[in-house]
Amino acid sequence: MLAPRNYLQRPHIRAVSSLIQDDFVAPFQIDAEPVRGRIVRLGAAVDQILAAHAYPPAVANLLGEACTLAALVGASLKFEGRLIVQAQGDGPVAYVIADYDATGALRGFCRFDADRLARACAETPRPGAGELLGNGVFIMTVDPDGDRERYQGVTPIEGETLALCAETNFSRSEQTPTRVRLAVGQADVGEGPRWRAGGLIIQNIAEDDARGSTAEAWLRAQAHMATVAPDELIDPSVPAETLLWRLFHEDGVRLFAPTALRAFCRCSAERIVGVLRAFGPDERAAMVEADGKIGVTCEYCSKIYAMTPEAVG
Repeated sequence: MLAPRNYLQRPHIRAVSSLIQDDFVAPFQIDAEPVRGRIVRLGAAVDQILAAHAYPPAVANLLGEACTLAALVGASLKFEGRLIVQAQGDGPVAYVIADYDATGALRGFCRFDADRLARACAETPRPGAGELLGNGVFIMTVDPDGDRERYQGVTPIEGETLALCAETNFSRSEQTPTRVRLAVGQADVGEGPRWRAGGLIIQNIAEDDARGSTAEAWLRAQAHMATVAPDELIDPSVPAETLLWRLFHEDGVRLFAPTALRAFCRCSAERIVGVLRAFGPDERAAMVEADGKIGVTCEYCSKIYAMTPEAVG
C-alpha cells in the first residue's frame, strides 16, 4: 500500500552530497532493489531557454519537456559528448530539438506554424506532443566527442507526451524497461512568473543468476512513481530529497552527487562566419541588408550577429 503524501517519519534517504536546489540532474538507486533512476530540477536554465523566444505556452511546454528529457537521458553518458532529443512531424510544430552535453550545458528550440498552432490550441486548450507534432518520428542521438560513431534511435511519435515517446524508444532500441515523468510550468517565487521544469526516469536492471527475478521490484517502483504529481516535479519548495522520499521511502533510496545544468549556446561569430562561407559569393551578396551587413539570428538563443561582407571574406 502506498503511503499518503502527509505521512511523516524520518526520511529513509541517503545522499552522497547535499544537492543544489535547482538546475541539476542527479542519479539515485532504490536500496537493495534492481531499480535505478535520475531526477532533474530546472529553474533559471530552462527559463532562459524558453524566454529567449517568447514561445506560446504549448510550444514552451513542449520544448521544456525536451530539455528535461535531454538532461535525464544525457546524464547517463559515460564519455564526453552530447545527447540530442528531437521530434519532428507534420503537425503545427514542425520540430523540437534539445541537446545536453557532458558539461551540463543545455539548449533547444522549436519551429512551428503560428496559424496552425492557434487553431490547434482553440480546439484543445493544452495540446500534447502527439497533437502538436502530428505524424512523425522521435529521435534520440548519442554524439560522442572524438572518433566514436554517432548512435541514433528512431521511433514513431506515439502518445501525447515526449515521456511516452522516450519510453517507446528505450523499449525498442535498448530493450530496457523504462518509465519517464516530465513536467513544465510557471511559478512565481517573488520575481514574477518564471518557467520551471522537472523530471524523473527509472529503469529496471536486468535480472541474472545472482539477482534473480526483478519483476516484482520493477512493478512496485512503477507504482510508486505513478503517484508523483506534475506540480511536485516543479515545486520550488519541494527539494529533490523530499520528493524521492515521498515516492520511495518504503524501500529507501540512495541519492548521488548532482551535475549542475545551465543554459548555454554554442553559437559564436566564428561559427557564423563558417556557415556563411559555405554559400557562394552571389548568395552572400543577396543576404546583405540595407545597413550593409548580413544579419544572422541564432535559432537556439536568439542572439543576433551582424557581419560585414568583408568579415566573411
